[in-house]
Amino acid sequence: MSGFPWGAFAVNLAWSAAAALAVMLVTFALAVRVGLHRIVDVAWGLGFTAVAAVTCAASAGEGDPVRRLLVTALTAAWGLRLAVHIARRGRGHGEDPRYEAMLAKAPGSRNAYALRMVYLLQGALVWLVSLPVQAAQYVSGPPSALVGAGVALWAVGLGFEAVGDAQLARFRADPATRGRIMDRGLWAWTRHPNYFGDFCVWWGLYLLTCDSSAAAAVSVVSPLVMSLLLTRGSGKRLLERHMADRPGYAEYAARTSGFFPRPPRRRRDADTEPR
Repeated sequence: MSGFPWGAFAVNLAWSAAAALAVMLVTFALAVRVGLHRIVDVAWGLGFTAVAAVTCAASAGEGDPVRRLLVTALTAAWGLRLAVHIARRGRGHGEDPRYEAMLAKAPGSRNAYALRMVYLLQGALVWLVSLPVQAAQYVSGPPSALVGAGVALWAVGLGFEAVGDAQLARFRADPATRGRIMDRGLWAWTRHPNYFGDFCVWWGLYLLTCDSSAAAAVSVVSPLVMSLLLTRGSGKRLLERHMADRPGYAEYAARTSGFFPRPPRRRRDADTEPR
């Protein structure tokens, strides 16, 4: 693992932690002012963008400039699109039911509890999950074919997220489909095109570190953590628990992949599929 600038990277870890914390604290102050903690979801994408930008500045003279600019641009494109989408989706709505239920059980101050259990926790996750974004910018040498593969996988992921979100937004806006389960477009191939997209984005960004065994080793925990969050943590598992009682959802789940895309099962196959 020689050749990797461990000292400079360690300093960068402190700078990136400060950037993630700053985004979350500013968001917390705004949320307290407007009385809505749901805006922390907007800060998720902004936090990654801030970490990427701070790392790009801090890594000047250390890593390959093409790789540095590329990973910063990819992270910012993903993070800013996600932030804008969540902000638009939540406009005009009240508090997110998830946060309302959690804060209703808060011992003492709701805002202090939200700061500890939501904002600081999400800031720590931004720092951890962004390790490939940080480590890639300290990799020297020209990008290899692994970088091209990473960009391609990132593009697949961003496409699934953007197209899936747009399809769902049109479906919800159509009065003729009100109350129905979305089972069209990408949603016919996977119950979670946005979560699958996130999975591809972060494994794609991880591949940008793999020209250096040191950078790859220090950051592999990040896509693994993200994969667990998406499939077993606050992503797929919680959403499906919330959707389980919706009319038609059990039939939709029986014929549609739970994560990785595949053609939907025919109704006869779904009916005979072991539960």
